[in-house]
Amino acid sequence: MKRLWYPSAGRNIVVAVTLKPDSEKTSVQAAAPTGPAPLTPLTPLGLFTVLLGATLSSIDFFIVNVALPSIERDLHASPATLEMIVAGYAVAYAVLLVLGGRLGDSYGRKRLFQWGVAAFGLTSLACGLAPGAWWLVGARVAQGAASALMLPQVLATIHATTGGERRAKAVALYGSVSGLGVLLGQVLGGVLVTADLAGTGWRMAFLVNVPVAVAALLCALRAVPDSRAGQPRRGDIGGTLLLGATLTALLLPLSEGRATGWPLWSLLTLAAAPPLAWAFFAVERRAEHTGGGPLLPPSLLRAPGVRRGLVLGLPIFIGFSGWMFVSAIVLQQGLGYGALKAGLTIVPMGVTQIAASMFAPRLVARLGGRAMTLCALVHGSGLVVLALTVLWLPWPSLGPLALAPGLALCGLGQGVELALYYRIVLAAVPAARAGAGSGLAATVQQSCLAVGVATVGSLFLALVPGLGMRDAFAVVLGVQCVGLLGLAVLSLGLPRRLS
Repeated sequence: MKRLWYPSAGRNIVVAVTLKPDSEKTSVQAAAPTGPAPLTPLTPLGLFTVLLGATLSSIDFFIVNVALPSIERDLHASPATLEMIVAGYAVAYAVLLVLGGRLGDSYGRKRLFQWGVAAFGLTSLACGLAPGAWWLVGARVAQGAASALMLPQVLATIHATTGGERRAKAVALYGSVSGLGVLLGQVLGGVLVTADLAGTGWRMAFLVNVPVAVAALLCALRAVPDSRAGQPRRGDIGGTLLLGATLTALLLPLSEGRATGWPLWSLLTLAAAPPLAWAFFAVERRAEHTGGGPLLPPSLLRAPGVRRGLVLGLPIFIGFSGWMFVSAIVLQQGLGYGALKAGLTIVPMGVTQIAASMFAPRLVARLGGRAMTLCALVHGSGLVVLALTVLWLPWPSLGPLALAPGLALCGLGQGVELALYYRIVLAAVPAARAGAGSGLAATVQQSCLAVGVATVGSLFLALVPGLGMRDAFAVVLGVQCVGLLGLAVLSLGLPRRLS
């Protein structure tokens, strides 16, 4: 008990004040409401788990390229059906990515990641046990949908549960997943198809995903923190349907039109894509202005960093997917490599891509936006080296070692490009919209991958009859170099310092 005397105009007033012990004060203060609890930070095991999920979806995009000849023989699939096996996965993946991100924002990213991993394991099992070609097409579409549930949660979780240097390193690791997907997809696919374990042949390329998905699901239960948007909104059914219709109208004819001779349906469907896109953005703009819950808030696209990053992604991903498609044909049909040898040939590119993505944060800290300019020029120089190699050295006897220097330079450029793409886009996205932002970034990536196969691949196949495979390959490499020069010029507008 302490007595405090306050002087007054009249008589003195004695006030008794009881002071609580420090420990009691601390307990009272701790009990006071302080707002929502902070998110649990992402642990190394949690980061490994979400990156494992991203690696699964990346591997599956590339592993099927190596297995296609075996699938064609075993299931008696036509060329158009083979393209559907590839395109069905890519189209479903791209169409549902933004929806997957929004569902994670609303219902919890950990929950959607777990659902996506479980669905990916089940659909991989369905692919591996497919009795016929069209069963495999349907299973691949379902597998693409599972990836669309899983992948947006990876970037959104990183964005919501990390910050500063830890986030930059985590995003760089995410960028390395693409290189790892190329490396494992090509090599593992070649090994499994060639080994023909227990007579499974190409089926093991899908069945191998099942135990990995089980391991990722068990780790996710323990190590992945949950996060979601602060105020989940109602589902946007109209926006979801219009976005799905827009991407389907764009990607399906581009993927299947050439294989089927560009029938009337493909041209009409492609012509419907622009008006559908206009209707989608009109619906989303109205929903955002009226306080609704748009699937893809147009305000995201008003952020300069988001727009800039998405535009930079166009030459990166269109060129990358076109290159992977063309190189698979050149190695296996032009040079006569088997599945395993073709997969091992790509190893230098995958290794340097992983290494470059790990080094990307330090390069950005030193060069800022100029890092994108530098890596575009390095990537372009790798393509020039490849073109000179195939033009000057004897074509029929061209070996993997001769291609390694050019492939290694390509990997160095790609590793930094991929890491910077996601860093630029996500830096301008609020944490509450992390799912929608990552879904948007991944949708642009997957759409460009499909467009690249359709455009660059079609150009290559159209040139082969007249020029031959070697010269057609060189022309395609030159076209991709033009795209990379455009990327270098556009990247000059990036700020010197990137957040």
